[in-house]
Amino acid sequence: MLAKNAVFEMTCDAFGQDAQGVCRHEGIAVFVPGMLPGERALVRIVKPEKRYAFGRVERLITESPERAQPPCPIYKRCGGCSCQHMQYETSLRFKQEQVQALLERVGGLDIAVPPVMGMEHPFAYRNKGAYPVAVRDGHAVCGFFAPRSHDLVPLPAQGCMIQREDSAAAVRAVCAWMDAAGVAAYDEVTGKGLVRHVMTRSTRGGELMCVLVVTRAQIPQKDALIAALRGAVPGLASVCLSVNSRRTNVILGTEIHTLWGKDVMEDTLGGLSFSVSPLSFFQVNPEQTEKLYQLALDFAQLTGGETVVDAYCGAGTISLLLAQKAKKVIGIEIVPEAIRDAQQNAARNSVANTEFIVGASEEVLPRLVADGLRPDVIVIDPPRKGCEAPVLEAIIAAQPECVVYVSCGAPTLARDAKLLTEGGYKAEKVQCVDMFCWTGAVETVALFSRGSK
Repeated sequence: MLAKNAVFEMTCDAFGQDAQGVCRHEGIAVFVPGMLPGERALVRIVKPEKRYAFGRVERLITESPERAQPPCPIYKRCGGCSCQHMQYETSLRFKQEQVQALLERVGGLDIAVPPVMGMEHPFAYRNKGAYPVAVRDGHAVCGFFAPRSHDLVPLPAQGCMIQREDSAAAVRAVCAWMDAAGVAAYDEVTGKGLVRHVMTRSTRGGELMCVLVVTRAQIPQKDALIAALRGAVPGLASVCLSVNSRRTNVILGTEIHTLWGKDVMEDTLGGLSFSVSPLSFFQVNPEQTEKLYQLALDFAQLTGGETVVDAYCGAGTISLLLAQKAKKVIGIEIVPEAIRDAQQNAARNSVANTEFIVGASEEVLPRLVADGLRPDVIVIDPPRKGCEAPVLEAIIAAQPECVVYVSCGAPTLARDAKLLTEGGYKAEKVQCVDMFCWTGAVETVALFSRGSK
């Protein structure tokens, strides 16, 4: 076990799971954020464990030619991004290599992972931002919590580089209103104060919804707030309140009030129209989402006569795209509000060959299969924790021709891939998409086939 605060000269050999560098000292792995493979540095041990340790760079001795100057001034403190100290192409290669290693080591798969599909301009891609509010030097500020803490790092003047500029403009307007109206920021320790978070949602058409998360529905000088936001954001579509009076880390409350403008915006994805409200689920990077979902459609190889199950369907985005090329699509989702959105989105787009079922996929899918359902294709898009075992068991029992797995967590994709292959499926192909640029996360689509279609 390495001693805390000990300093050693180390060489980085590889990337860890969240893009931190991996060094070794006397056989012990030391995870060091901000180091790149091939670099040598003086590293201070900050958190020793029995079999590994976490370190911090004290001084770089040898720099990698792939190192880059982070464009964001709060990059090292914010924690929202983990790859801005490297070239963008390096971050894509890191993600490719991580998925390849996990599929081989955990999944036991012999399959080549091609280069990650990246973005030409990997900035200002997010259509949703959520900023906690605090007071600094007597003024309201919004920003982000530092890693593993609730210490707020104020947003820089130019805003967050992966958010749209109108998001930062809305945040600045809210903070100015809070100062002028004497509105207090929420204090997590005391539970007092009014404004907890500012959330923004935007569409590809240039509209923006600003949502204030507050502890009560009555706010002072609401007309001044609306005027400030309308003056700051030319594309402002609505101003809403989300009431959350609970002592919780959950951001939004379920009570929503529209102070001005629209209750719901509309956005497009894959040629279809979807509603966007404060509580709606919608992917945060629409440009890359279209690539991701097109891959899922291509992998499914639909001809028009298939019955498809879309497990973990959310608001039905993939379901509706699948329905354009299938006979019938059955979507399963545990969140009732998401199913309601899915049904409304189906009606909005005149898609009649869908059925949406509220319930946990691990309960609903086994029941449908036990009742005789034999879908031709099953699409699964689970949360980061992956599929529950009953879902995979039901898939193997149903014996669809192919399974399309859309994953936001490569470790659980690899784990579930092993179970699918043990159940008689073969991994045919895989493709990663850089949905969350400059972070350690990557989306992956994998095709598992029972036989030739």
